[in-house]
Amino acid sequence: MPNSAPLKLLLVEDSALLAARLTELLRHIPQVDIVGTFDTEADALECVSSCAPDVVILDLHLRIGSGFGVLRRMHGADRPKVIVLTNFDVPAYRREAEALGADVFLDKSRDYSRLPALLFAFASERSLRERAVNAHPPLPGRPR
Repeated sequence: MPNSAPLKLLLVEDSALLAARLTELLRHIPQVDIVGTFDTEADALECVSSCAPDVVILDLHLRIGSGFGVLRRMHGADRPKVIVLTNFDVPAYRREAEALGADVFLDKSRDYSRLPALLFAFASERSLRERAVNAHPPLPGRPR
C-alpha cells in the first residue's frame, strides 16, 4: 500500500526461537512494522496501550500470563486485529479465543505460512477504509 503507513504489529510469543523466525518472516513485508516482541501478558498489554498496534499475533501460552488474559483486557473500537497463533489448536481454545474477539485462529505447525497473506489483506482492508474516509470528508462540525 504505497500511500498507507505500515501496519504496526505486536508479536506476543514465549518461544524466543519462534519469535525470531516470525520476525524474520514478517520484517520482509513492506506493509508491516514490528513495534515489539514480548513474552508476558503484562508486557503485551502495556505495549497495546502505549504503541496502539494495528495487529497482534498472539500465542495463548506465555512465559507469565496467557493470551486469553491479553484478549480479555483489550477493549474499544480501536482494538487491534488479533491473530491467535498457537500449538494448541483444540476446539475449546478456538471457541474461547473467538468469543474473546480473536479475528483469526491459527495452528503454529500447520498455518504459519498464512501470516504474510493475512497481514497483506489487513493492510489492504485498512487502505480501502482510509481511501473511503478521505473520499467522503465529514460535513463541517461533524466528526469522521
